[in-house]
Amino acid sequence: MELVLVTALGVGGATAVGALLGFLFKKTTHRFSDITLSFAAGVMLAAAVLGLILPAVECGGKYCLPLAIAGIFAGALFLNVVDRLVPHLHQLAGVEEEKHPHSAVSKVLLFVLAIAIHNLPEGIAAGVGFGTGDTAGAFVIAGGIALQNIPEGMVLIGPMLAAGIRPGRTLLLAMATGLFEVVGTFLGYFAVGISSAILPFMLAFAGGTMLYVISDEMIPETHAHGHQRGATYALLVGFCFMLVTDVLLG
Repeated sequence: MELVLVTALGVGGATAVGALLGFLFKKTTHRFSDITLSFAAGVMLAAAVLGLILPAVECGGKYCLPLAIAGIFAGALFLNVVDRLVPHLHQLAGVEEEKHPHSAVSKVLLFVLAIAIHNLPEGIAAGVGFGTGDTAGAFVIAGGIALQNIPEGMVLIGPMLAAGIRPGRTLLLAMATGLFEVVGTFLGYFAVGISSAILPFMLAFAGGTMLYVISDEMIPETHAHGHQRGATYALLVGFCFMLVTDVLLG
């Protein structure tokens, strides 16, 4: 339980770290942010496949494969529904160009809420990882999610400051989005603890949400500013980094 608490705080706290870095590097170039986010996408991709989906398929029961497939699509559909209700990262850039201050603040706060909501299934993924009994693997998954949260926290700062939100409030709002991941981590952990029978589905569900985020949000964002080649190689480096980490941790 202590490890889950530390993981929850670490995953949620990564967003706060990103927010602090966002203040230090308010004029970060698109190239830097695209490369950083691509590396995080590669890390998350490896974590989703190696730490969540493959364990779901290899759980040992005859229904593991269909449960895993159902879980992947359920996770993706869940975030698809969320996306229909609230926008996310790929629309943040347009906020800074808003001409009407009050409208800009409303839109920015909506985006902040969207990111917070998206953080919930990421936290669930971190918590579900502990259900496998593979603590090292769970930390690999949580590490990948935390790494992705750092550039996401950085992305939040610029639009809020540009919309006229005070720096102190901007920092608090950015940090608050990480609380959803703390809650999600415990939800995932306790959901698996209630019934081990749902473990394959929950693992794949968490993996499906991560695959959805990578494909629908992270990759389009990193390819939107003309740095496709650098972003692609950064993703591959992130994937291989996580692959090596997973092998070394056994």
